[in-house]
Amino acid sequence: MSTATETQPATGSADTTDNRPPSRPGRRPRLLATGALLLLASATYAIYVLTSPDNPAKPPVPTAAVTYSVTGTGTADITYLATSETGTATTEKAATLPWKKTVQVPLGQQPVVKIQLPQQGGTATCALAVRDQHQQRATASGPYGRTTCAAVLPAENQR
Repeated sequence: MSTATETQPATGSADTTDNRPPSRPGRRPRLLATGALLLLASATYAIYVLTSPDNPAKPPVPTAAVTYSVTGTGTADITYLATSETGTATTEKAATLPWKKTVQVPLGQQPVVKIQLPQQGGTATCALAVRDQHQQRATASGPYGRTTCAAVLPAENQR
């Protein structure tokens, strides 16, 4: 003997009330349009504030092309100033000689290249040119020999 159980949907006894308010036609598109309008207004205001004369954009710092070169044989630690408004230097440890680099240096900063020879010594010469015009040359020799080449950048209106 087999018994089959069939489930009937509950009627009347279960709470089937929906607590949501009746939907209003057109409410969702109005909300989307209002949100888009607020977003557009906020973006417009932000652009105005960021570009207003009270908040001018910081102009780029003018620079000059500076060529550093170190001649000699072997290696040397080379420290030089490159593009940095704060005058931060870059150091290349045990750079193979001869070595040459052209970088942009902000006007108002003093371009400088420093060399230090290793313990075994040797001889190395640094040179510095601003806008392809030679400025200074110096030579280091011996164990841990050091020298520096520096220049003054011309004023902005003397490019």
